[in-house]
Amino acid sequence: MTRRRRIFVPGYPLHVVQRGNDRRAIFLDDDDRNRYLDFLVEAAERHACAIHCYVLMGNHVHLLMTPATVGSLAATMQSVGIRYVRYFNTSHERTGGLWEGRYKACLVNTDRYLEACYRYIELNPVRANLVADPADWPWSSHRRHVFGEPDRVVSVHDYYAGLASSDQHCQSRYRDWFRDAPTEDELNDIRETTRQELVFADDAFKDHLETQLSRPVRPARRGPKKFGVRHQSDQV
Repeated sequence: MTRRRRIFVPGYPLHVVQRGNDRRAIFLDDDDRNRYLDFLVEAAERHACAIHCYVLMGNHVHLLMTPATVGSLAATMQSVGIRYVRYFNTSHERTGGLWEGRYKACLVNTDRYLEACYRYIELNPVRANLVADPADWPWSSHRRHVFGEPDRVVSVHDYYAGLASSDQHCQSRYRDWFRDAPTEDELNDIRETTRQELVFADDAFKDHLETQLSRPVRPARRGPKKFGVRHQSDQV
C-alpha cells in the first residue's frame, strides 16, 4: 500500500511523535536522553528544521518542529532515528529495531491551535502521573518557556516571541496558557489528527488546505472501538 504523503506548508509547524516498538522503553537512563537530544540538535541544524517544543517520555517523544523545506523533517528524523538506534543497541548490548514504524506528523495552525499543541506536549508527564507540575520534568522545553532557562534544543517560535514585548512578559503569558488543562475533546482532536497525519486547525484553514492541496485533511471516521490491553502511556 502506498503511504499517504505528509502535509507540508512552508512556515507552519508540525507535531511529531516517535514511539518505541511495541510501546517499549526507548530511554533507559539520562545518558540515553542526552544522547538523543545531541543527535536531534545536530540533525535539526544540518537539515534546517527548527524545534520549538519537546518532551521525552519513557517510550516516546513529542516534538513541535518547523521544517524549512519539504524534505527537512524527513531528513532530520531519519538521521536521529538511525544514529540513536546504533547508539542504543551498542550501549545496552542489544540488536534489532527500536522504533514503532515511521514517526507521525501533523500540521498545526497558529493561534489557539498552536497554544493547545504546546500544552499537549509539555503536559505529557503530568497526564502520565510522573510529576504534578510540568516544570518538574527535566526532559522538556517547559522550563525554557516559563522561566527562560537556556535550552540548546529550542528555537523560539515567532508566535511565542510575539506574546509580549519582553522575554519576561512572554513567560508570564505562556504560564497563563497552563492555567487550564486541555479539554478531552481537544486531546482527542490532537491525538487523532496526529495518528492520521492530517491537520490540527479550524474548519476555515482546513477548507483552504483541501482546496490548495486537492486532498482531505480531516480525520476519517473510525469504526467501532476495539477493547484490549492498553499501556498507561499509550494516550499521553
